[in-house]
Amino acid sequence: MKHFINLDELSNTDLNQIIDNAIALKKEHKSGQINKTLENKTLAMIFDKSSTRTRVSFEAGMAQLGGHALFLSNRDIQIGRGEPTTDTAIVIGSMVDAIMMRVSSHDDIITFSKNANVPIINALSDESHPCQLLADMMTYKEHKGNIKGKTVAWIGDGNNMCHTYMQAASVFGFKLNIATPIGYEPKQSFIDKYQDCITLHTDAKLACKGADLVVTDVWASMGQEQEQAKRELAFADFQVDETLMANANTNASFMHCLPAHRGEEVSTDVIDGPQSLVWDEAENRLHAQKALLLYLISDN
Repeated sequence: MKHFINLDELSNTDLNQIIDNAIALKKEHKSGQINKTLENKTLAMIFDKSSTRTRVSFEAGMAQLGGHALFLSNRDIQIGRGEPTTDTAIVIGSMVDAIMMRVSSHDDIITFSKNANVPIINALSDESHPCQLLADMMTYKEHKGNIKGKTVAWIGDGNNMCHTYMQAASVFGFKLNIATPIGYEPKQSFIDKYQDCITLHTDAKLACKGADLVVTDVWASMGQEQEQAKRELAFADFQVDETLMANANTNASFMHCLPAHRGEEVSTDVIDGPQSLVWDEAENRLHAQKALLLYLISDN
């Protein structure tokens, strides 16, 4: 049974196959072609964290492929009222063709993968966000070509997105410079595992030197709102603005997984400027995940 839980659990060959198919699916959709490959297939979407891009992209993606998506919040199913995660996984897995999960606990995703008997997709956990990286890598390939051998600068919090960029650096073969304030580094287990392809910095300018792609995320992620004021002080020198981008290569691109807080982690002139790929990056969640669904459901 194939799952999509951490990015580097799939090979470089399989990931590039998914990305190439995503680019083809995007062209197909733009030309008005109809694709019903997943007709009569159902995707269960389990959320305990709210989302714009994740829900819309998966729900629209299943519809465009002829299938159906079920939105299930923790208020809608018994898992939110104390039913064991194992039991919920067995039951839902017996009724659908795949399960997508956007949840706080990575362990819950692992539990589903061991009990549901259908493909499980990690659409965000406290550990990683592989669906976003599929879209990011697809976007870079569309605009710039192969990312192998390039340099990427991650600026900001060592969070789940940073973790997934570390996995991407390993599997796609690029160099990753990570700039975080002291105390906001990625988890040590990730640092130890991916030390061969990352460099840690506390100076954002140094991290951006020679970068082909600069990436950031909000300073306070969902569930960290009470730390906002503290984090604004800690991250004051980590805003991606035009001055910081000037340290990267002249043709460097900018990405952000969104939602963005203009004037905090990124300036308006960067996110809305000519180096920004964020809008294609956001749309590509749809097409990358359609290719992922075809890869998982068709093959399984």
